[in-house]
Amino acid sequence: MNDTTMRKRIWGWYFFDWASQPYNTLLLTFIYGPFFAAVAASYFMGTGLSEVAADARAQSVWSLCLTLVGIAVGIGAPVVGALADTTGRRIPWVIFFSGLYVIGASLLWFTDPAGGNMWLMLAAFGVGFIGAEFALIFTNAQLPTLGSQEEIGKVSGTGFAFGYLGGLIALVLALGLLVEQESGLTLFGVKPLFGLDAAAREGTRFVGPFTALWFALFMVPYFMWVHDLGATKLKASFSGAMASLKDSVTGLRHRRSMSAFLIGSMFYRDALNGIYSFGGVYAKLVLNWSLTTVGIFGIVSIIAAAVFAWIGGRIDKRIGPKPVIIATIVVLTGVCFIVVGMSREQLFGMPLPEGSTLPDTVFFVCGVLIGGMGGMLQSSSRTLMTLHTTLEKSTQAFGLYGLTGRATAFMAPALIGIVTAATGSARLGVTPLIVLFLIGLILLAWVNPRGEREA
Repeated sequence: MNDTTMRKRIWGWYFFDWASQPYNTLLLTFIYGPFFAAVAASYFMGTGLSEVAADARAQSVWSLCLTLVGIAVGIGAPVVGALADTTGRRIPWVIFFSGLYVIGASLLWFTDPAGGNMWLMLAAFGVGFIGAEFALIFTNAQLPTLGSQEEIGKVSGTGFAFGYLGGLIALVLALGLLVEQESGLTLFGVKPLFGLDAAAREGTRFVGPFTALWFALFMVPYFMWVHDLGATKLKASFSGAMASLKDSVTGLRHRRSMSAFLIGSMFYRDALNGIYSFGGVYAKLVLNWSLTTVGIFGIVSIIAAAVFAWIGGRIDKRIGPKPVIIATIVVLTGVCFIVVGMSREQLFGMPLPEGSTLPDTVFFVCGVLIGGMGGMLQSSSRTLMTLHTTLEKSTQAFGLYGLTGRATAFMAPALIGIVTAATGSARLGVTPLIVLFLIGLILLAWVNPRGEREA
């Protein structure tokens, strides 16, 4: 492969991150997630629940959706990864799951602001999210084909930075041209585009189709420049894939470093996904932020994520991914302590005067740290995974990576839901994330920083 073709391949691969990031940015974290939480909370208040109880119920419902998505991805990821490795073809799988992404995101337009079809919309969101998660597994598996072992960290970090930049631009456009404020105007002071009815929240609901269109448009460079390498003449065999997967799983008992990394990352990535999934919901339910304020918070977080992911990729290249992972987990654990200890009325038990903006300022700082450290953590984890696999088994390996990242992805949402229900507090519901981060950090002690290739 000549240099020009390789550069195109790398840039095409970057465009997947650019195209797919808005599902996490616009739908999961900063716009649709908080919007759905507000819709659900209002619906439950209409049934007679108090505001605090309704907020807790809304967070529990959102947790249930993410729990079920995690189970689906966790069960399916290693199986379809093994099937793809059998044939050496990954692009057809990317196409299929891209279709689920587009369908799920598009259907969110039909969300009833009164909450009448709440469960149906959760199902639509789940379908799109499953598509996004599976497509990511197959594109991650292409990372070892994009450079030498020494360059992979830089490529991974740049990919995440480029993706966050795409998410940032998409978020600004959505807030500036679509999402209504209480005045009925967008952040840019104009009415929502296309004559969308602000009173019916059509601008906010259109963020779903907007995300789908963004993905479809910017996946074009990916499909033009990224092609399968090393495709075999073998047909996909479920029994063969399962046998290969069984060998890989049973072989983990002889691979201490990879086993420790997969299990450790299972906990800390679950905690990170928990922060991403509930950050905007927390701001909406605990701090009573408007969707516009949550969106601005998102812009700040994504800028930090893009910058730190780019910087982290270069640090990764110099010192390796493991020290980067450890440092980011320590910082994110501290952020969780702050979030749990803060509400609109107090900070670590110290009462705040009515109308104090200190919680807002503190949470904005937390947003910078969540975005920045989260971007570095994801990038370096992806790099460390490539040091524990071979090109021939990369999809299966990233399927296992997806399994450990999603097999217990129900854990953080479920624990948050349980603690939220038990305490009746959306703020205290975040507490389990601290424990998950610490478990992941401890298990990293058995991970070889230089990786562990399968013999």
